[in-house]
Amino acid sequence: MNKRIAKNTIYLYLRMMLSMGVTLYTSRIVLATLGVEDYGIYSGVSSVVLMFTFLNISISSATLRFLNYALGKGDKEELRKTFSAAITIHILIVLVIFICAESIGLWFLENKMVIAPERMNAARVVYQLSVFSLMATVMQVPYNSTIIAHERMHIFAFIEILNVCLKLGVVFLLVIANWDKLIMYAALWLIVACLITGVYMRYCIKQFKECKYKYEWNKTVIYPMLKFSGWDALGNGAVVGATKGVNILLNLFYGAFVNAAWGISDRVNEAIYAFVRSFQMAVNPQIVKLYASEKMTELYSLIFQNAKFSFSLMWLLLLPVSIHLETILNIWLVEVPEYTALFCRLVLIQSLISCVQRPFVMTIHATGKMKIFQLSAGTVLLSGLPVSYFLLRSGCAPHIPFVVYIGACTGELLVELILLKKWINLSFRALFKTVFIPVALIVAFTLPLSLLASLYLPFLLSLMFSGMAVCISVYFIALDKETKAKLVQYVKNYFHSNNNLL
Repeated sequence: MNKRIAKNTIYLYLRMMLSMGVTLYTSRIVLATLGVEDYGIYSGVSSVVLMFTFLNISISSATLRFLNYALGKGDKEELRKTFSAAITIHILIVLVIFICAESIGLWFLENKMVIAPERMNAARVVYQLSVFSLMATVMQVPYNSTIIAHERMHIFAFIEILNVCLKLGVVFLLVIANWDKLIMYAALWLIVACLITGVYMRYCIKQFKECKYKYEWNKTVIYPMLKFSGWDALGNGAVVGATKGVNILLNLFYGAFVNAAWGISDRVNEAIYAFVRSFQMAVNPQIVKLYASEKMTELYSLIFQNAKFSFSLMWLLLLPVSIHLETILNIWLVEVPEYTALFCRLVLIQSLISCVQRPFVMTIHATGKMKIFQLSAGTVLLSGLPVSYFLLRSGCAPHIPFVVYIGACTGELLVELILLKKWINLSFRALFKTVFIPVALIVAFTLPLSLLASLYLPFLLSLMFSGMAVCISVYFIALDKETKAKLVQYVKNYFHSNNNLL
């Protein structure tokens, strides 16, 4: 199992490295090409559309959970029925998204968004193109979920690398285009979304027998999935509301230029969190399968290790980047929007909490007990949005909603741990000993050293010093004796084999 996770993680990291590089490069070019105002318009308008993704995220979680559960049980017929049910549900989700986007979303765009009158027509076109892009992306979910459930991460990585390369082509076309660049950018993203959906569909239909869609309203399969996703929609609605909702609030109170700063911070966070997401994506199927096969001791060990190493991976990048953020932004971007550095730091802190959360959230998903979880955790998280609204309305600075969101995420984590204590007898003592104490020691050791190094060392040397400090602290603090021994032996074998070749 551990070898499979390691192999899948490598594939996902190869995909992530390319994706991160392209994301950072294209963000610079798109911002320079569109300009701060148009970039802010795209960020704000797309956030309105993406508010409806909580429906898609909810059913995608249900799809992956039920596919993994069927695979864990080895029931091929249940697997086939689950996939067909997922396709049926996703078609319904697409219709619901279209209706909501063309009514509620369109009204909000026309009546509430702060957009310069001369760019309003372009914003309307971008909105419609973004709606269809989202619909195409929704239909990918049953297919890429099947690939992930079968743990064919190399295929998932290759298709996502193709996706990244196509998006890189979008930027090159954008630079040389003479047409309205904002509209063209949205149109090219729609084309890419449709192409990638087609690739996922073609591969899965050829490779997996369960991917032959057959319409049947099977209540024993569809209703549990809808019930699971229905409660999950509350939590995902809270997540989307707390992230995309913040961007919309910033538009209402501060306009498109602050949206541009949010957009850049979101790209930075996406690039850094991709390291952790790749690791977690490789582990998540095993969490569900261990729960389905009732191997609880192995489950506890896996989620604790996942949480600890997810934090360590995130901290490895977050620490040096946060310390030198102004320098990095000035090197990376032609023009740095106001508030960008502050937004980036706050968003990265929130992601640090989220990366620890994810293994516990996936374990709750494995149990299927979504009602109490989403009512409690979702309410805690979503409460940050009205609080942020009233604070901004009272004249608070634009970074305050990010601080509120950090507090809400911390509260959500506490709720998740309390529920897992009740449902799977999660040991708080083991949790603190295995996860929280080691990560606290890592932060306490590396943060002051890295801050001190930034005062006396040149930029590149300071970055390297911070990275080395994190790696050393993780080795001595986070790794157990068995893992250390395996790592040392792996390094010895690697150098021994290379010496023999020489």
